[in-house]
Amino acid sequence: MVGPGLAVAATGVGTADMITAIVLGTSFGMTFVWAIIIGSVLKYFLNEGVGRWYLATGKTILEGWRSLGSWATGYFSTYSIIWGFVYGAAAAATCGMAMEAMFPIMPIWGWAIVHSVVGFLLVFSGRYLLFERIMTVLIAIMFITIIGTAALFLPSFGDFAKGFIPTMPDGSFMMALGLIGGVGGTITMASYGYWLKEKKWEGKSWISVMRTDSKVAYTVTAIFTIASLIIGAQFLFGTGVTLSGDQGLLTLAEMLGEEFGATLRWLFLIAFWSAAFSSLLGVWNGVPYLFADFIRLMKARKDKSYENKSVEETDPAYRFYLAWLTFPPLILLFFGKPVQLIIIYGALGALFMPFLAISLVILLNSKKVEAQFRNKWLANSVLIGCVIMFVFLAVNQLMGMF
Repeated sequence: MVGPGLAVAATGVGTADMITAIVLGTSFGMTFVWAIIIGSVLKYFLNEGVGRWYLATGKTILEGWRSLGSWATGYFSTYSIIWGFVYGAAAAATCGMAMEAMFPIMPIWGWAIVHSVVGFLLVFSGRYLLFERIMTVLIAIMFITIIGTAALFLPSFGDFAKGFIPTMPDGSFMMALGLIGGVGGTITMASYGYWLKEKKWEGKSWISVMRTDSKVAYTVTAIFTIASLIIGAQFLFGTGVTLSGDQGLLTLAEMLGEEFGATLRWLFLIAFWSAAFSSLLGVWNGVPYLFADFIRLMKARKDKSYENKSVEETDPAYRFYLAWLTFPPLILLFFGKPVQLIIIYGALGALFMPFLAISLVILLNSKKVEAQFRNKWLANSVLIGCVIMFVFLAVNQLMGMF
């Protein structure tokens, strides 16, 4: 009864969410439990909206975007090409960093290439159920290792309960907003409809099952992120230790090893690796659907027979984008990341989540969806809240870049 939602959650909860939660715990203790819960609820509504659009209309999210105008699909096509090139290198390097810390028999770039190629081969096989099972195993590893680590640092009931009360210490506003906006949210949320199709959940009768799937996924997401917060709050709060980026996770692993022994260091490194590789594998499987669907819609302008075709993992366009994620980005591992490309990537990336939220507000209130499956007041309120928050985060990020 679950599966596609776990794929979305495992992909969305990456090392960035781990380090953000740990840093906030280190700086502010258990203050931001409420922010994690709000972030998970918001992502549930976004994910549910993508799934409901597909099941209620039978149309993909790309078809929905096309109905908004050529600007929407034009934005996606530009974003997907640049994003894929830069993300492919970043995801592989993060996997390589985690694996090199455990098995230093190869340099980071060597392990990065191994992970990128293994991800390519697993997805190229075109077997969704194999992909889903691997993702389920990875999220189980993440869950067990992080929960197991956090269990050593359980806060008192009073400290934990205080975290549910919304408070905003001085200097924490943007970090808290970033945590809310980042928990489990990536471009692969838009891939949810394609994973529903691969699972053979099609038609309005599956909406209730889809909602259960999404609730399970974002409950797991919330628990995982709260466990990361607990580690930072109980182990590092008040120590003055500063952590930053993926390197900060390696530093934390060494500190845990020095304090509690090699076993805990290994547990944390395994959690780091599983978070990194599940994100890579989810993107390698999910985003090519979006690109292949974009190509299908472009072909449908000249040949209407493409209108009713469905996107498959064996499509040439799907496999082209899978190769685009895998091989060209390896160049960046050796030559660094061009500054101009990073700026464009960051700008387009900052705009994706507000773009998704705005498009869902429009589509799920339109006549394209039967009245009984359109947004109710609660969904509209949450999605509009998402739009406001993501626009604010995007403007702040863009101002910091230029």
